[in-house]
Amino acid sequence: MERPHKTAALPLALAYAALIVYASLYPFAEWRDQGIAPWAYLSAPWPKYWTGFDFAINVAGYVPFGFLCALAVLRTRRSASVWRAVLRATVAGAAIAFAMETLQSYLPVRIPSNVDLGLNTAGTIVGAVLAVALERLGAVAHWSRARSQWFIEDSRGALVLLALWPFALLFPAAVTFGLGQVFERLEVAISEWLLDTPFIDWLPLRQFELEPLVPAVELLCVMLGALVPCLLGYLVARSVVQRAFLLPLTLLAGVAASALSAALSYGPAHAWAWMDLPVQVGMAAALFAGVLLLFAPRRLCAALLLVGLVLQLSLLNQAPESAYFAQTLATWEQGRFIRFHGLAQWLGWAWPFAVLAYVLVALSRRGRVGGDAPAREPGH
Repeated sequence: MERPHKTAALPLALAYAALIVYASLYPFAEWRDQGIAPWAYLSAPWPKYWTGFDFAINVAGYVPFGFLCALAVLRTRRSASVWRAVLRATVAGAAIAFAMETLQSYLPVRIPSNVDLGLNTAGTIVGAVLAVALERLGAVAHWSRARSQWFIEDSRGALVLLALWPFALLFPAAVTFGLGQVFERLEVAISEWLLDTPFIDWLPLRQFELEPLVPAVELLCVMLGALVPCLLGYLVARSVVQRAFLLPLTLLAGVAASALSAALSYGPAHAWAWMDLPVQVGMAAALFAGVLLLFAPRRLCAALLLVGLVLQLSLLNQAPESAYFAQTLATWEQGRFIRFHGLAQWLGWAWPFAVLAYVLVALSRRGRVGGDAPAREPGH
């Protein structure tokens, strides 16, 4: 019996599929039956209004899913042919796209389209072909060897979270690197759900008004937000040399994602508008702290990660969203970024809590984070 090979592609594919579902069915409101078959869109004529942005995003949105699905097949079943991997990925992508377009028939703000279905499927095929091409060229095997040299054996969860971090930063944040600011929105959502029910009286009333963050606290949140993914990488890096490479690469990925988010939200001319003095000092402090912790034991890094993450979440969720920031979110939630909305927003909300859960589980399993020993120096 063939033994499955552990790969980060499978959980990434499942996570991406869940985000596709959210992005396709947002805002999950006012479901209704139009009195026609939900698959009637399959025989509909070409849409009257169509843009290059719609075309590109429908293809590009499914490319990562096709890539991850094909890669998961190739990595978990070594005997699987490349064409079988492409076929399975294509079937999975087409099935999800068909289900999403069909369900959109019941949503008033979404319009199902046979063109969307075709483009989504095409994007899946492009991603799957790219995956098998890289496999044939040996790039996947090279990555597997590099992964075993750079990271400890059970590093899949941490690598998945690190790969998702830049994508989580694409959704606009009130504070740079400030993921997980959900308290105010969660409070409003729960109040709306319980409105006109006896349970509304059970909801505790907040005894204080949320106050905006002062520059010093904002600086601290930026530093912690930048340091947390670096410490996550430290938990699974094999040596100090690998940590030294991961530190600047992680910070550069965060900077690039934040700049792209600003460019999408405010225009390319404002891509670096977020880089004010508290952000600059906070990033410099994160880099300095990361250098100091290069030789730190993994369990110490895990403990500092937990403390830093809890502190940042506590500070962020004691601050309100500004009116200007809320207007920016409306651009994403109601404008042309609606297809990105679910993918990025849920990542931005859930990422820090997923890291929190991962590290707690890792610490509870003996040896999961390498014990109390520091990362090895090269040659040891």
